[in-house]
Amino acid sequence: MYSGYITDVDGIMVGHEESVEGMTGCTVIICEEGATGGVDVRGSAPGTRETDLFKAEKMVDKVHAVVLAGGSAFGLEASSGVMDYLEEKGVGFDVGVTKVPIVASAVIFDLLIGDPKVRPDKNMGYKAAMHASKEEDRQGSVGCGKGATVGKILGPDKAMKSGLGSATVRAGNLTVSAIVTVNSFGDVFHKNTQIAGAYDYKDNKMLNTESIMKQSTERIQFANTNTTIGVVATNAILTKAEGNKVAQTAHNGLARTINPVHTSVDGDTLFVMATNNIQADINLVAMLSAEAVEKAVVNAVKAASPYKGMKTANEI
Repeated sequence: MYSGYITDVDGIMVGHEESVEGMTGCTVIICEEGATGGVDVRGSAPGTRETDLFKAEKMVDKVHAVVLAGGSAFGLEASSGVMDYLEEKGVGFDVGVTKVPIVASAVIFDLLIGDPKVRPDKNMGYKAAMHASKEEDRQGSVGCGKGATVGKILGPDKAMKSGLGSATVRAGNLTVSAIVTVNSFGDVFHKNTQIAGAYDYKDNKMLNTESIMKQSTERIQFANTNTTIGVVATNAILTKAEGNKVAQTAHNGLARTINPVHTSVDGDTLFVMATNNIQADINLVAMLSAEAVEKAVVNAVKAASPYKGMKTANEI
């Protein structure tokens, strides 16, 4: 396991809430003072909220929270609960009559693993925000990672259990951290060795998604069961344009660890939250963001807990 957690960035708090029955949950990353945002959506099947606000030409330049949730598009409702909690605390964009919290979100598809009628909702989002703290450091099958799985080319019965991971990298007083829920269509690799993915439970052996795909030109099945989402946080001073560049480069961390990645059946999305405390070269921040994401992905599968016979990276 790699060290660090996204709360290593001063001003960042994390909260989780989940359902064992639904095998789903949500994770909220909060910056009450507001963070400069960025986002990059690479997968072709995303479920997101407020991503347009991260464009450099848009008026609002700070985000107060990002919600990572299960439940597919239903899970976007959790953001409303986070908004309610932050408004009660007086956190948000001041419009005179109230403060409007800027809350972005992305979701994964996890409806096949637990009760599909139990999804992250407004109440779950509120509780996750209420529990958010600087001390949070849990990884694995927690929050948004509760129902995450990987390697689903042959369906959920031949997938492995994954979860949520976080990691931090530093250069001097510059801190760059990532928190990622790994629910990928593809397999997961660490230092070019496959550590999770499609699995043959009859013969107890790992399968390789790339090899399976090369054996047939037929259309990929289970097209709506995937997506890897996350947040990169840093204490660097960034503009929105720079935040978007960091988000783009952070996807290199996914490319190093997931194959195939950014497919038409994934909704891979990474956000950036910059707390603007340290002057740093944008290229250094971008480079470290990819490293942090890479390590967070590895932590996500290594920290996962088994579920109903579904194996984890540690078990094999």
